[in-house]
Amino acid sequence: MVGMKLQLGVSALAVSALLALPGAALSAEPAKNVTFSKDVAPILQAKCQSCHEPGSIAPMSLMTYQEARPWARSIRERVSKRQMPPWHIDRSVGVQQFKNDMSLTDAQVETIVHWVDQGAPQGNPADMPPLKPPQTTLYWQAEVDGHGPPDIVVQSGEQTMPALHQDEWWRPLVDIPGLNEPRWAKIVEIRPSNIKGRKILHHSIAYQVLNPDNVDAVNTGTGRGGPGGVGFNASLDDRVNRRPQVMEWAIGKGYDQYMQGTGKLLLPGEKIAWDQHMHAAGEEITAGSELGIWLYPKGQEPKKRSFLIGFTGLKNGPGALDIPPNQVSHTEGYTVLRENTIITNFQPHFHLRGKAMQVEAILPTGNTQVISYVQDFNFNWMTNYIFTDEAAPVFPKGTIIHVTAWYDNTSNNKSNPDPNQWVGYGDRTVDEMAHAWMNVVYLTDAEYETLVAERKAKTPSTQDQQ
Repeated sequence: MVGMKLQLGVSALAVSALLALPGAALSAEPAKNVTFSKDVAPILQAKCQSCHEPGSIAPMSLMTYQEARPWARSIRERVSKRQMPPWHIDRSVGVQQFKNDMSLTDAQVETIVHWVDQGAPQGNPADMPPLKPPQTTLYWQAEVDGHGPPDIVVQSGEQTMPALHQDEWWRPLVDIPGLNEPRWAKIVEIRPSNIKGRKILHHSIAYQVLNPDNVDAVNTGTGRGGPGGVGFNASLDDRVNRRPQVMEWAIGKGYDQYMQGTGKLLLPGEKIAWDQHMHAAGEEITAGSELGIWLYPKGQEPKKRSFLIGFTGLKNGPGALDIPPNQVSHTEGYTVLRENTIITNFQPHFHLRGKAMQVEAILPTGNTQVISYVQDFNFNWMTNYIFTDEAAPVFPKGTIIHVTAWYDNTSNNKSNPDPNQWVGYGDRTVDEMAHAWMNVVYLTDAEYETLVAERKAKTPSTQDQQ
């Protein structure tokens, strides 16, 4: 069934269906009377207000009926097509259990659609839940989600971006404050250093500059060959000089939460090397990045490391990416798993022409399994889909991770600055790229066999891929 879904999905994407979005599947039963005060406001408070409030990143506030009513039809369209909240993963294939699911339930979508279809009534103002005060300062999403404040905050410092300017890449090297003994990270999150910084910071990557005793922090469990051999970990001799990635942040992303019992080991003397891409926003802005680190309590140190990998969607390397004007096109990339592997999250990464991405596992048996698929990628929301520990897929060594990426370089793509341009690989916002950021954990043969047996015992019908 999964293979059939994949075949149909890919063939459809190759033509006009790529650009279509499904509407909401609404119940045939008569709709109850729905009002803003009683039914819609609680949904907006729970799932939308953090962005749709004064001073936040959304273009309008939706806190009150008076603010939301003029946008009723737009809200209906965005919600029914599941463009908002920004949770764009396909709900019919791949992993569907997440730690950070911000999407609306089918019932919540129906409620909002029925409200608009019934004329968007206010209802009784006394039914309104108490207004939540808007956030007036920066916040950590992990803290909002109940994980408390970070234990360590690493600041990059700030620099000024002129109102009109070429893209810049700023790469400072800073210490990790207060790291006086070995500690394990369980959650990491990057944010701009101030509210306005969100306008100029396209992405920010934090690399770990290692203590020589921490060489096992470098990933050697994957390999890519061929002309696009960037990241091919053939040599173990240069591990001390390599910089593992702690986290990649891009517009709209939240945090990385590692699988229970796994994390990243930080040793005294280590530093963070920043790679920050900034672009002009029409006004002069001074900003940088901050890395929040949540630590495991002392005495609860994990036994496994988590590695962040950008699985490529470009089998012939960055130089071969060639997107013609006024066309929908696609590329593919392959990465071999050299170890038994658990994949714990999926975050597709494109720029303005990116449209869709599918991650598939090709097992040593020849069978295939879709891990995740995003059909309507939105450059403004680099959403990270964190799998629950029980649902995170596990694969044997020798499995190939196949990333397929589609690009919409036509006028149908509202994010496209110029559909008449040929587009190649590059770090600028107007260039393109394609990779899937995924954290992985490696298992020994015994650990892999034990985990597969445990999962088969719980849900035998869904574990036959092993």
